Amino acid sequence: MGLGSIWHKYKVLIVMGTSLGLIHWGWYNLKANLPQHKTRQDDYIPEPGIVAYVAPPPLPPAKSK
Repeated sequence: MGLGSIWHKYKVLIVMGTSLGLIHWGWYNLKANLPQHKTRQDDYIPEPGIVAYVAPPPLPPAKSK
């Protein structure tokens, strides 16, 4: 089984697999290197956490005698 027969039998698989791998690798590099996808630490403002405590309603004013 020579290289020529492997190429003729599995040409579609070789070409499609290589193409798919290169496309994913390129997409990964684009996403990793684009400046709009990077957040600088100076601009990062963390969002506040979820508040789990709810204050009870205020008591009615005391009646004077």
